[in-house]
Formats: sequence, C-alpha cells, structure tokens
Amino acid sequence: MLFNSVPFIFFFPLVTILFFVVPQPYRWFLLLMASCIFYTWFIPVYLVVLFVLILIDYWMGIWIEDSMLKGVDARKYLIVSIVSMCSILFFFKYFDFFGANLSSIAGFFGLNYPPKVLGLIIPIGLSFHTFQSLSYVIEVYKGRQKAERHFGIYALYVMFYPQLVAGPIERPYNLLPQFREKQSVDYQRISDGLKLMAWGMFKKVVIADRLAVLVDQVFRDVGSYHGPEFVVALFFFAFQLYCDFSGYCDIAVGSAKVMGFKLMDNFRYPYFSRSVRKFWRCWHISLFSWLRDYVFIPLCRHRYFKHFRRVNIFLMFLISGVWHGAGWTYVAWGALTGFYVVLDAATEDFRKNMRRIVGIKEENFFLKAWQVSATFLLFCFSAIFFRAETMQDSWFILRQLPAGWPQGSFNVSDFCYARFGLDVTWFSISINLVIVLVFIDLLQRGTSGRPVFSNDPVWVRWSYYYGLVLGMIFLGHYGQNQFVYFQF
Repeated sequence: MLFNSVPFIFFFPLVTILFFVVPQPYRWFLLLMASCIFYTWFIPVYLVVLFVLILIDYWMGIWIEDSMLKGVDARKYLIVSIVSMCSILFFFKYFDFFGANLSSIAGFFGLNYPPKVLGLIIPIGLSFHTFQSLSYVIEVYKGRQKAERHFGIYALYVMFYPQLVAGPIERPYNLLPQFREKQSVDYQRISDGLKLMAWGMFKKVVIADRLAVLVDQVFRDVGSYHGPEFVVALFFFAFQLYCDFSGYCDIAVGSAKVMGFKLMDNFRYPYFSRSVRKFWRCWHISLFSWLRDYVFIPLCRHRYFKHFRRVNIFLMFLISGVWHGAGWTYVAWGALTGFYVVLDAATEDFRKNMRRIVGIKEENFFLKAWQVSATFLLFCFSAIFFRAETMQDSWFILRQLPAGWPQGSFNVSDFCYARFGLDVTWFSISINLVIVLVFIDLLQRGTSGRPVFSNDPVWVRWSYYYGLVLGMIFLGHYGQNQFVYFQF
C-alpha cells in the first residue's frame, strides 16, 4: 500500500483508532495484521518471503542466546543468519545481474555461457528487511540485546507497517521495547505526528512528483539532450530524491508518532552540510549508521584491516552502492561517493591550515556558502550514476555536459518549451517550490524537532497548514507514483 494512495486514507485512521480501542495485550496482534495487509497490497505472495526471513532470524536469535548462556560458541548461528539473509537478497536482487556479467566474461574469453535470467520482481523493501533483521541477530550475538521470545512481537519488529518498505532501518533496542509499552492518547503528540505526515505528503506529491516529470523525461531518453538540460535534470533530481525519500520518512515517523512509537530520524537537513562527510551523517542516517556499526567498525578492529581506515571507508560506501541496486551504475556511484569521503578526510587538515594562513574564519558567511554549494554540487555530479539507467547513459551524460550551451541572449520561456516541452509557468512553480522547501528546512533546523511554526501565533500556524492542504489539492501530482526507495 502506498502512503500517497486512496486506500491509505482509510487504512491509517482505522488502524490508529482500533489501536487505542484494543486492550494493550492485543495491540501487537492488531499492528501485525495491519502490517500484513499493508504489505500484501503490493504482491501478496512475497509475504511468504518476508515470513521465511522472520522465521530464520527469530530462531537464530534464540539459539545464539541459549548457546551463550551455556558457554557454547554461538558463531555458527550468526553465520547461518548472515548467509541465509544474504542468500535471499542475492537470489531476488542480484542473481540476474551476476548471471549477465558472468556470461559477458565467458564471452570475452570465447566461451559460450548463455545468461541465466530469472526475471523475478524484487520484493518491496527487501534490502531494508534484511538489514533490520540482521541488526537484531548481530546485537543478540554481541550481548547488547536479549533474544525476543515472543514470535509475534519479533515479526512486528520486522514488519511494523510505517517503516516496513523503506525504513528507517531500526535497531532492536530502540523499537522492540516500545511494542510492550502502553501508549495512551496524547493530543500534542498526535497533532505533531499528523503535521509531520502532512509535510511529508506535501514533499512527495507536490514537490517530488512534480520534479519527477522533467527528470524522468530526460533520463528516459538521454540521447535527445545536452549539457543545459542535464544540469537542470540533475538539480531537479537532487530535490526530487530528497523530497521523495525524506517525505516517506516523515510520513513513517509521523504515523508511528501518532500511535506513540518513536522511530529514528533518517534525515537532518543534508543540503545544508558543509562537507561531504557531514552530508553522509545527515542523509539516510539509518543505513549509513548501520554500515558504520556493522561494517566499518568491525573492519577497523580486524587485525588485517585496522591500519587501513580510509580503505575501510571506501569499502563501506562501495557496499552502500551495491546495497542500492544490482547494476554497475550503483557500483560506480558507491565508489565515487567513497572517493569523495576519503578525499575529504585526507585533505581536511590541509584545507584548515590554508584557511588559517589566509585569515578566513570558519564562521565566515562566504566560506559557509561555498562549502554548502560545493557539497551539493558534488552530490549532484554523483547523481549522474545513481539516476542513469545504464553505464552507457552515464558516460554519454558526462561527455555531453559541456555541449549545447546557448550563445548570446537566453530566453527562459523558449528554453523550457524547446528543450523540455514544458511551459515557463510549470518551470517557475517548480523552482518556487524548491525555494519553499529550502526555506522551511532552514526554519525547521532551529526548532529542535518540533513542527515548524509551532510556537508562532495562531494565524501563522494555520496559514501554513492551509498552504499545505491547498498545495496538495491544486499542485499535487496524483498518479500513485511509487516512492523511489521502494525499489531498494
């Protein structure tokens, strides 16, 4: 079920009302059934895949804890869990990619090896389920989390519908205890949750889906465009991706908050980051903190890798690229992003010394503006690989970036219509929506997590609320467009 769909308009209030009506001991069952309905709205048969994943790690967690209590090495159960989860992920997400590349390699050496293609549709949010499930087993193995003996509550931990298909990727010590806590009706909490949901929905249907019109048009037929069009498309894609994914997370966190559950924040205004490393601490926080805790830190502690910190950073981002998709474009994106981060870390002292020598203070406005702009432009450049359909398309875009720039006078209206077939009004509304987004995010940064304008006079607050509603009514794109991160 999509958050931006008619069924969800009825699903959410019904489940929420029932949640507060049903006695506390049975609420987990209500939420689990609601989550099953939510997930089966996509492809019902893949609920079986999710059930298998849940069943394996439920028992692995118990066997790991029991083995540790008996003083027996529990590593074999951890390995079974990791191998099982990665095998399921590989089978659905990477099998065809691996087979096609194996066939290409065989052909290069003159061997006849036709690719084996299964053509399976990837279960929605499989990578998210896998990482959330693995974090539970790893935490039990590390002794930081007790094994969950209640199968229903563990299944709910993996399947909790607000964050079921695109995160945030929760940790067991944050989410599992909340399913046993009694949640009561709290007007302020419910109000804050609904406001967050409204802002997330606005970002999705008004900004992201509007910008997607141009972005999809360009990347669907890259051979018809040149440098200026690609620059506009990459700029729009950066905000489309942010609004789409952070919009989903706002709806997820907000809907959970209405019922009294606290999910982790997945974004902290990344486009205001002053460096690449700070950017990745603020973007998709749940994924990159997962990779930090379960990939980077273990590598740094390993006797063979502990002296190669920057190599470990690069490997972490390379893995993040592979996690996002089965394609060389994602591998290239992960490698380029890892290179950015390593270069940022390697040159940090040099850049600080140069600023000190020149006499530029760290709080200088122009320095801040330059750092934020440079970080954003680097992200947009890496987005060529993230968004392009193939590596061939990526190379074509790179070659075409310097070409096709207008000479002499420039007419925005003619450019919009001639290059994209879109009138200047559409283009102007899109740009203004991006400006509104940046303005709201700038205000939100100083509110310590409370909804924007929450402390302002009534007329200011309600003007904002009416603006969101009217924007969704008159400017929203309602084609039931799937959230971008569902494919991952």
